[in-house]
Amino acid sequence: MSTKKNVITIRNFRGLTPTPPETIEKKWQHLEAEIVTIFNTSNYTNLEELYRIAEELYTAKYAPLLYNLQVLIESYLTQKLESIVANVSNVLFVVDQFWKEFCQHVKTIKNIFLYYDRSPKFFKYNTVQSISLGLFTSVVILNPVVRKNLVEEILRKVEDERRTLTTDHVTVLKSTINMLNVLQVYEDIFTSDFLKSTHDFYEDEASRNINTMEVPQYLSLVNKRITQEQERVTNYLNKNTEAQLLDIVYTQLIEKQITEILNKGFDQLIDKNMHSELVLIYKLFQKISNGTKHLISYFKDYIVKKGTTITDAKNEKNMIQDLLDFKDDLDKIIELSFENRKEFHECVRLAFKNFINSFHAKSAQLLAKYLDVKLRSKDITDEELEVVLTKVIKLFKHVQGKDIFEAFYKKLLAKRLLLGKSANQDAENSMISKLRDECGSAFTSNIEGMFQDINLSKSINNSFKQKVRNQENGFTSEFSVNVLTSSYWPNYPNYAVNLPCELVTYQQSFQKFYLSNHSGRKLLWQPSLTHCLLKASFECGVKELQVSLFQTVVLLLFNASPEIAFKEIQEATSLDGGELKRTLLSLVYGKARILLKTPKTKEIEDDDVFVFNNKFTDKLFRVKINQIQLQDSPEDEKETEKNVLVDRQFQIDAAIVRIMKSKKTIKHYMLVRELYKVLDIPVNQTDLKKRIELLIEREYMERDKDNKSTYIYIA
Repeated sequence: MSTKKNVITIRNFRGLTPTPPETIEKKWQHLEAEIVTIFNTSNYTNLEELYRIAEELYTAKYAPLLYNLQVLIESYLTQKLESIVANVSNVLFVVDQFWKEFCQHVKTIKNIFLYYDRSPKFFKYNTVQSISLGLFTSVVILNPVVRKNLVEEILRKVEDERRTLTTDHVTVLKSTINMLNVLQVYEDIFTSDFLKSTHDFYEDEASRNINTMEVPQYLSLVNKRITQEQERVTNYLNKNTEAQLLDIVYTQLIEKQITEILNKGFDQLIDKNMHSELVLIYKLFQKISNGTKHLISYFKDYIVKKGTTITDAKNEKNMIQDLLDFKDDLDKIIELSFENRKEFHECVRLAFKNFINSFHAKSAQLLAKYLDVKLRSKDITDEELEVVLTKVIKLFKHVQGKDIFEAFYKKLLAKRLLLGKSANQDAENSMISKLRDECGSAFTSNIEGMFQDINLSKSINNSFKQKVRNQENGFTSEFSVNVLTSSYWPNYPNYAVNLPCELVTYQQSFQKFYLSNHSGRKLLWQPSLTHCLLKASFECGVKELQVSLFQTVVLLLFNASPEIAFKEIQEATSLDGGELKRTLLSLVYGKARILLKTPKTKEIEDDDVFVFNNKFTDKLFRVKINQIQLQDSPEDEKETEKNVLVDRQFQIDAAIVRIMKSKKTIKHYMLVRELYKVLDIPVNQTDLKKRIELLIEREYMERDKDNKSTYIYIA
């Protein structure tokens, strides 16, 4: 059985019948006529028909098609250019309107030639769009007349907007500048002219306003201008222009006027605590080269200038309070206006350190006195006092003469403790704690010892009073003693004075009691620190007088006689002449005039006579008589400073000997460097050199015979 195989025969397709050339040409002519109609009237017969014609021309490989289209568009644009040039005075609106119409025509034509744009051969070039926009650019926009007048008109509108603050032209500017962006000629034909125009405008604005406006008003103008330019970018400018645009504004309005702004108004802004304006100036200056550096420099100059005024010798009374207030204001300004930047805080630290120490020991002394007033005050709450102490310790950090401060602080503390004038024990302890944290326990050891003495004295007095109560012949008056460790307390002059018999008895009784419990110790009485409470009878009645011991011994003399001569008082009391005169002055010319003097002169002479003032009156039952002998005179203050300086010499000598003993041999510069490391007192190289020379003379050390700049320790 045989099978037949099926055979399939494949023949070549016959080629399509080509469209005759004359037909193709007719189709193009028809299409051309329709495109001209679209450009002129925006009308067309049938878009789908025109699309099929374009497709047929593409399929027929009609080569001149795109070229012919280009010639057609160029011809149309050239024709329209004539009307644009003829109407150049209104070029902005004419070009804008023509551009919108042209874009609509191109959109229609692009739909007709959509087959070309989708063709693998042409789609990546966006053919019709590229041809159309390229021709619009070259024929219309880059035409010298159009280009020049269009750019100038845009710049005029922008300047009008800047001067009048109106936004009437935003729409047309946005449309026109968007056209330049689309045509990719924004940078080439517009940017440089626009930036130059901006430069000229703000250069002129700065010169017109910097000298006529106050600084806050000028800063407000600058800030407003920056906001307006940012809005201008948002509304119609190319985003890439923003950085250059704002740089011009900052340069012309701020950077080139920086000296004038700072000289004219920076001090005023700080003095008036104009925080919002200071925030603005800080932000603006951050935008210019070295702006913050300039601001810091002027800030430092301001602090030094104001601080020097505050620390003037004529302002001693208010100096510390003014400094604290000034520091508060500066800290607040830095926090609220300068973002708490450490560079500004460093300015404050360096400036305060400079002018606080510009008049040597005075600042340390005044700081101690200020604290004394605050720690005595009963008109301040615990919370307020703690705030004050915290502020003071921040100021104290800048004081170089901390040993001077310690000396005066101890003297004033002694008065508070011995006279019971400290208003707040917790505040006293808080201050000691702050000083210990700042300077170490060695700095506060004597101060803490003073408090220990006072507390221990209370216990000793209680024991002594208990013993006296158990005796048959107990004291008829209250008697209290503070036993002080001499190394803790300031030195006091030991005046000679004749005590009344009753006081001598009390004194001897206590001394016997104390030494019986503390063998090997020695008591040295300090009459200048003693105070008493006397009862005195006047015509108005009985008063209690709070007086010093010296005032006491003088007043007790008038129990025997109502009238006593100066020489008799001096003989009876054995007081030094100067101290006696100060004591009598306090009783004659003080607020409470217990004695009267003849003759009635302001000075006390040896032949003056004093009378008890029986007619003295006061609304208070207990009257405090000012204790002149406890008030520091300028001589006392100088003596305190002198003692501190002597103590510094001892510290320097001890440090030199310790270093020499450790090193055995050391060069001069190395010894000086080591001394600066270990000494916490203000010294200079001249002081160190003098102490080294003295120790060489005293044979603690010697110079190397072969190298005079090297020292050798002598064991």
